[in-house]
Amino acid sequence: MRKVEKKIWPESFQAILDGKKTFELRLNDFDIAEGDTLVLKEWDPVAKNYTGRELEKQVSYVDRKKIDDLTVFYPRKDIDEKGLQIISLK
Repeated sequence: MRKVEKKIWPESFQAILDGKKTFELRLNDFDIAEGDTLVLKEWDPVAKNYTGRELEKQVSYVDRKKIDDLTVFYPRKDIDEKGLQIISLK
């Protein structure tokens, strides 16, 4: 089990803090696994610095996909035109 630190913008940080956001969409440019702890450090993109607020969340599930992997489910044209949405379930 490891701790992985990442920046997070204020809107997303607050939504997680409030319990509304129970997922995180990230570029697959780092290693993280189920059981690891994701340390989210609030980042102010305007001031370009950390606010000092942090959250620690245990990772319960990781699913890695590339856009081309999703063309099994949706035509690439539709993905490019409409984008994707991530839905959190309770």
